[in-house]
Amino acid sequence: MSSGDATSPAPVAEIIMRDGQPSQTAQGAAAYRAIHQDLEGGAIFKDPLASRILDQETAAALNEIAANDAMRPWRLFIAARSRFSEDTMGDCIASGVRQVVVLGAGLDTFSLRNPYAHLGVRAFEVDHPSTQNWKRDRIKAAGLAEPPSLVFAPVDFERESLAEGLARAGFKLNEPAFFQWLGVVPYLTKDAVSSTLTFISEVPRAAVVFDYAEPFENYPVERRAGVMATAARAASRGEPWLSFFDPIELLQLLRSKAFDVIEDLGLSEIADRYYGVLRRNIVLGPGPHIVRAHR
Repeated sequence: MSSGDATSPAPVAEIIMRDGQPSQTAQGAAAYRAIHQDLEGGAIFKDPLASRILDQETAAALNEIAANDAMRPWRLFIAARSRFSEDTMGDCIASGVRQVVVLGAGLDTFSLRNPYAHLGVRAFEVDHPSTQNWKRDRIKAAGLAEPPSLVFAPVDFERESLAEGLARAGFKLNEPAFFQWLGVVPYLTKDAVSSTLTFISEVPRAAVVFDYAEPFENYPVERRAGVMATAARAASRGEPWLSFFDPIELLQLLRSKAFDVIEDLGLSEIADRYYGVLRRNIVLGPGPHIVRAHR
């Protein structure tokens, strides 16, 4: 992709940091991963570093956040999407992939836990430079080390493309790779989503896992107002939801990029696969999806 392509106005990672401050969305996702370790014992997704990497303000608010049971479905979804991604990643690595790209990483900890480093698997974290400086400060404050298998790939999307930033960091564009792209797609325009998928599709034996949101009109009337209120709160803090996909539309987009193995899990499928006894009082139906797609 060129620096002037459709990814530039709504880049894959730019939402994480605005005006030098991490986004509430990024901090919230990290908090939910941490709370899942305590309240549900990491039953869906185990992340022993989730709490350690939090900033002091977020860590101090964990009990208050955890007390809001209305956010429990979202917390379980965040755990499930990480589990789904890392399970898919493991399958890709078993088939020979040695490059993992984490797009818009925020406080994701895979690169610090990388259990495949001994196999030569490198983890490339793509974010805006200021985001990565923030994360590296958090890693240092937590007393954690930056492992040799971790490669920070800072990309200022106003000046360069994803391909350029990754190549500069040592990513091999002609070798297979797995892309983790969680908690980002709803904040991008559809053109930006399409452009990023085009880039991924040009990497040999590429695979990607991401999540997306269904249109408001897909929700039953009794749930629609609540979802729209959540979107309004995100917009009020400068993080509006910009893209929504009907599952059929998303499938057609992936097929147009020549992805030929596609799995799309809605809330019912996610609950069946991962929640077990935790699915109590979880309202199923339209909502967020997680998807894996392979070339």
